[in-house]
Amino acid sequence: MLELTTKLAFGEPGEVQGQLCLPFELRQKRWVVAALASGEEVSLKLPRGTSLRGGDRLLAADGRVIEVIAAPERVAHIECATPTELARVAYHLGNRHAPVQVDNGFLRILADHVLEEMLSGLGAKLIIIEAPFEPEAGAYSGAHSHREDSHGGAPRIHEFGGREHSRE
Repeated sequence: MLELTTKLAFGEPGEVQGQLCLPFELRQKRWVVAALASGEEVSLKLPRGTSLRGGDRLLAADGRVIEVIAAPERVAHIECATPTELARVAYHLGNRHAPVQVDNGFLRILADHVLEEMLSGLGAKLIIIEAPFEPEAGAYSGAHSHREDSHGGAPRIHEFGGREHSRE
């Protein structure tokens, strides 16, 4: 079985020679047995604290570079009539520690009937769709990425408290 043990840094050279399509939940685990798009079985064995996003690349034990694809999942696409209402919805989701994908004018969460009922009660418009789920990594994740060129509007992950946000 092919082992995937190293996450390559963004921009590191290497031609992609396979794809690994995983839902959000499995992209948060460091030890997973899965299959490449070709059907080849792989074992993901990443260092503690590693999580994956669509577009990340992994180095296989045999030297191949494997691209991670965010699998389409059942998600609630959330829109509101005003930016204030959308902010209120985001606040309530954050208060429940729900992973949230933030984009221009909408939010997405993994489909969950309890959260969907709460959001409808707040006046949000919800549509259940199949789409890749790429939630914010969180303020304490230590990640920083601006890959608009390859993600077409994917969430921007920010390190707060770093030099870029200081008042010096």
